Amino acid sequence: MTVKPACTNLAVVGMSGGVDSSAAALLMKEQGFEVVGVTLHLWDHDEAAARSCCAPEEAADARRTCAALGCRHYTLNRKRLFREAVVCPFAATYEQGGTPNPCVDCNRSVKFPSLYHVMKALGGTALATGHYAQVEHSGDRFLLKKGKDRAKDQSYMLYTLSQEQLAHTRLPLGAYTKAEIRALAAEHSLSSAHKPDSQDICFVPDGDYLHFLEEFTGKKSEPGPFLDSRGKQIGTHRGYMGYTIGQRKGLGVPAATRLYVYEKDPETNVVRLGEEARIFSRTLEAHRINLIALERIDTPLKMAARVRYHHAEAPCTVEQTGPDTLRVVFDEPQRAVVPGQSLVLYDGDYVVGGGVIL
Repeated sequence: MTVKPACTNLAVVGMSGGVDSSAAALLMKEQGFEVVGVTLHLWDHDEAAARSCCAPEEAADARRTCAALGCRHYTLNRKRLFREAVVCPFAATYEQGGTPNPCVDCNRSVKFPSLYHVMKALGGTALATGHYAQVEHSGDRFLLKKGKDRAKDQSYMLYTLSQEQLAHTRLPLGAYTKAEIRALAAEHSLSSAHKPDSQDICFVPDGDYLHFLEEFTGKKSEPGPFLDSRGKQIGTHRGYMGYTIGQRKGLGVPAATRLYVYEKDPETNVVRLGEEARIFSRTLEAHRINLIALERIDTPLKMAARVRYHHAEAPCTVEQTGPDTLRVVFDEPQRAVVPGQSLVLYDGDYVVGGGVIL
């Protein structure tokens, strides 16, 4: 692309073909921006992946929406970057016994850097997505705030945004509910108005992570022992990568009380099961941190934390233990704190920052 002088009213909009990104393009146009839609080609799918956010059909829907709005549309090939920055770490985390969050990794390493690059190349000043969250400017910092629709709030997924990215990011859906967005899309006859939402993990559309990992890594999972808390074998599992900490369903182990996965050992292929009390943790450590509301946590601070996307916020005390590490002590023990998932810290409606759970 040819670099142009900055155009103060040009906005690059990341478009997946769904109703949210289509509405984001519409709203940016209504705000007076010259909109350029960009669809990122991240992964090649078969026919079974029709509802994936990066399937070919979705790019065609994005083009149709841009044509209806009178906007330019580009498709950008980011398959190699996506594989290296998202899918390979996804597989590696499972192999190491953790449970990754690829959507966060995609926002951090692929989606926002790519949209920012296109924005700069076209001489624009804004990039927009269909996330349900809000960006505000206060003093010398740009802040990330929860969206109006708390059931759809996606601020958790965006904690990795830098100050430079936030300075150019527009999240027009943050002030709306999902129902209002669908109504807006229908009012403007957008073809995506009634489309179902896409799957959370686009490259595993059927949800069978173990099968995907075997295909991707070329390594067949080996069955191994389920051990109880005393070290006694009480069953056989199908491969440790097929389980996550806190899991209860699908274990296939008869017991007088409910059993939960509380530990996995990749080296011995052992999965340990125990009573629910064993999956609660009072403390955690995190790395790969990004702070938004402040430059550094100089003294221990009271905040609220989420350890999974759908986890309820829990009061805690946060201490920064190094340039890239945090330690969190919860007021009350939290259920299923899983290595590889994202810790996101809040002060009321605002994201303070976050990191990856160790």
